[in-house]
Amino acid sequence: MSSVSSEPLVAPARVTRRRALVVLGLAVPVLAACTTSPADDGPDPLIPLAERARVDAALVTAAITADPALTPRLDPLRSARNDHAAALQAEIDRLAGPQSSATATPAPAPAPTGPVDLAAVRQALDAAAREATGLVATLPTGRVGLVGSLAACCATYAAVLT
Repeated sequence: MSSVSSEPLVAPARVTRRRALVVLGLAVPVLAACTTSPADDGPDPLIPLAERARVDAALVTAAITADPALTPRLDPLRSARNDHAAALQAEIDRLAGPQSSATATPAPAPAPTGPVDLAAVRQALDAAAREATGLVATLPTGRVGLVGSLAACCATYAAVLT
């Protein structure tokens, strides 16, 4: 039989004022990063993503118009980018509040200029994925899922369209 010792294996750490201040000093930035509102010192960082989603949807529509054979491949993408724009705009409006001018109906996306083909759509998706991915680390935790899933969707469509 083995005997069980009643002595602790490791002495418990003594909480000192210095340790408590260090823990508090580390916790404050972490908790500050968990806020649910954007910084008050500038425009909502989701606005460019919403505008890009609307532009991408218009680009896809132009590509389908230029080559109707692409419709089965690009129609789900057009729908996804329209959904992205709507979800981003809803989040922008939610945080802006009912009195904000940001809740106004966004302007329609400008018509694409130049030749529009599958390569142009793929380039736009790559750029959208990079922009959203770069933004994820700067966002409050409540917005990371939305922007992260948008980045993943754009990257996946760009890979599938190769």
